[in-house]
Amino acid sequence: MSTSSAEDDLSEDERRGLELIRQSGGVHQSDFWKELDVSSRKGSRIVESLVEEDLIDREETVYNGHNTYYLSPKAKDLDFSLLMAGDMLSPFIGDEEVNAQSDAFTQWIMNLAYEE
Repeated sequence: MSTSSAEDDLSEDERRGLELIRQSGGVHQSDFWKELDVSSRKGSRIVESLVEEDLIDREETVYNGHNTYYLSPKAKDLDFSLLMAGDMLSPFIGDEEVNAQSDAFTQWIMNLAYEE
């Protein structure tokens, strides 16, 4: 299941939980349910659902002297093919300004056109 379709099926609480984890970059499960203002039981269910949907990672850890889990957002798969024209990388990648009249830019555009 793709990430977007998995996210479409989330409950409102699960969406809020996922957003919290993504915005914070990671949170301890013991703080997660407090931040969402839900019971620890409901917070655990939300986490289980997000883990099952492969939207977050959960690692065992010790926090404030207690065993808990650290919840972090799952890295998204990036589609770098959008930067390619055939075997040429987009000239827009990098620090230099691209001259729209340059041969490199023209060749990249031509590769895009001939891919179809």
